[in-house]
Amino acid sequence: MPTFPNEFPPPYDPANAVDQPAAPEDLKIPAGVCIVGGGAAGLACAVKLGQLLADDLESLEKLGEVPIVVIEKGKAVGSHSLSGAMVNLQPLRDLFPDLKDEDFPTYGAVDKESVHFLTSQKRHIKLPTPPEFKNHGNHALSLATLNKWLAEQAEALGAYVLPETDAQQLLVEDGRVVGIRTGIKGLDKEGVEKPGAAPATEVLAQVTVLAEGAQGKLREAAMTAFDVSSPYPQIYALGVKELWKVEKPLDRIIHTLGWPLRGAGRYREFGGSWIYPMGPDQVSIGLVVGLDWADSSLSVHDLLQELKLHPLVRNILEGGERLEWGAKIIPEGGYYAMPDQLSLPGALFVGDSAGFVNVPRLKGVHYAIRSGILAAQAIHAALRAGHDITAHGALAAYDSSVRNGEIGKDLYEVRNMRQQFQKGLVLGGSIVPLITASKGKIPLGATAFTDDAKHEVEHLNSRYTAPDGTYTFDKLSSVFLSGNKTRDDQPNHLRIHEPRVPRELAETWINMCPAQVYEIVEGSESRDGMVRIHMDPSNCVQCGAITAKGGRFTPPEGGSGPEYQKM
Repeated sequence: MPTFPNEFPPPYDPANAVDQPAAPEDLKIPAGVCIVGGGAAGLACAVKLGQLLADDLESLEKLGEVPIVVIEKGKAVGSHSLSGAMVNLQPLRDLFPDLKDEDFPTYGAVDKESVHFLTSQKRHIKLPTPPEFKNHGNHALSLATLNKWLAEQAEALGAYVLPETDAQQLLVEDGRVVGIRTGIKGLDKEGVEKPGAAPATEVLAQVTVLAEGAQGKLREAAMTAFDVSSPYPQIYALGVKELWKVEKPLDRIIHTLGWPLRGAGRYREFGGSWIYPMGPDQVSIGLVVGLDWADSSLSVHDLLQELKLHPLVRNILEGGERLEWGAKIIPEGGYYAMPDQLSLPGALFVGDSAGFVNVPRLKGVHYAIRSGILAAQAIHAALRAGHDITAHGALAAYDSSVRNGEIGKDLYEVRNMRQQFQKGLVLGGSIVPLITASKGKIPLGATAFTDDAKHEVEHLNSRYTAPDGTYTFDKLSSVFLSGNKTRDDQPNHLRIHEPRVPRELAETWINMCPAQVYEIVEGSESRDGMVRIHMDPSNCVQCGAITAKGGRFTPPEGGSGPEYQKM
C-alpha cells in the first residue's frame, strides 16, 4: 500500500533553533565573522577573508580581536567531508595565484575517461562521453585531505578553527543574525548534564556564514526566521562511497549509468556511479541515487555492493582491499531550489547550504569554493566602504555576484535537467540531450519538481546478494570503516514520527539508512499495519538522508560521527 512520508512529520520545529543571545559574559565569544562549517565553502571564505584583511588593517580592526572563527562539528576538519571528488581547480588557482597545480593536495589531472551503460549484472555498453561527463583537466582529490589543507592555510592567516563544536541555535536580535549558540557537551541520553559537562557557548558575530552543507539545521532556521523561500523545494540524493587499495593502477576515470538501477518510471530511480583513481594504488568507488525513489526496499548501500560484482567493476577491484566507507546526501534541486535570498541581515548562505551543485556534471566542490570566495569579497567590500555590515542589504553584492557569475550561469543552463528524471530514466534521458544542446534554452519554462518526502513509497521488491566479506559487505562492518566514534549514551539527534508509522515508511527508513540505525520493534505491528521503530543513533554517520524521507537529522554532540581520513 503506498505511503507518503510527509504525512508523518517528526516532532521538530525549525523555529526552536532560533533564539536571542542570553549567555553570561564568560560564555560569550565576540567575533567578527563566524563561519559555521569547516568544509570547502567555509574554509575558502576564511582563507579569502584572511588574505584581504592582511592587506587592509583598518578593516581588520573593525572585526575585533577575533576576526574569523570557523565552527566545525567533526572531530577534526575533514572528518565529515565526503565527495567523489573530481574537481575543477580554477577557484583554488584564483584563491592561491602563487601556487602551481602540483602544490595543491590532489592526485593529478585526468587524462582519460570512459562512460558505460550497464545493461545487466554482467553486460555493458561503452558510450561516447556525454558533454556533462567530460572531465579533461580536472583533478582527482580527497575532500577530507583538501579541507585539512585549507584549514591550515586559514589558520596561518589568523582564523580560529574550532573542531568538535556543534552549532545548535541561530542567534537573532533586532531583525539581524548576531551569531550562533553551541550545544552542551556531555549530556546523557535523557539530556541531563553528566559530571564535567561543558556548557553551551555563544559566538557573537557581525556576520555569520552558513556553510553547514546539505540539510543544515541553522540554514533551515534562518530561512524560516527571515521568511526565505525558493521557487521549488530542495531535493536530494544519497551517495555511498568506498575507498579501495588495488593491485592494478586505474588509468582513467569511469562513470556508469543503468544497472543496478531500474529505468521504468514507476521506480523513480535516478543516479549513477563513479570510479576514480586516487594515486597509483587506490580507487574511489561510489553510487549516488536520488532520494525521490519509490521503492521502500531500496538500499543505496546494497546497490553499491551489487555494482561491485559487475565484471567491469570487479576487474578493477580484483585482489584489492576496502580501506574506508562513507555516506552523505547531496542537494540536487539546482537553480530553482536556491534560496531567493542568499544574504540576510548579518548572514550569508554558501556551498551546499545554498544548493550550489550541478547535478548533470556531478560537480559541487568548485562552486562551494567559489561561493566562499565571493562571500569573503562581499564582506570585505562592505567593511572597506564603511558600511554597517550587519544592516539590511549590506551584503547584497554577494547575491548579485553569485547569480550573475559562474555559479548562477552554470546552474541556470541545467535548471530543468534533474526534474526530467522524475519521469523515469527513459523519458528523462530523451529530453536531456536537447537541454544540453540548447544550453538550457529549450522552452520548458520553470519545470516543477516535488519534495522527496511527498513522493509515495511502496514495496517494489528490491533484492540483494548476501555479502561475501571480500567484495561485498554488510552495513555494520561498513560503519566500522567510517571511523564512527559516537557515544552510545549521548542524546538521540534523530527525529521521526511517534509513536507508530506505516510499515512501508518504516521499511523505507530501514533500507535507506546506510548505517543500520532503524529497525522495527518485534511484535509491534497493529491491525492497521502501523509499527514502532527502534533507533540506534550511535550508528549514524550523519548522512542526513532521513530528513529527505520524512524524519529530521539534527547535529549531534560535537566530535561525534565519522572520522574520514582520505575520503
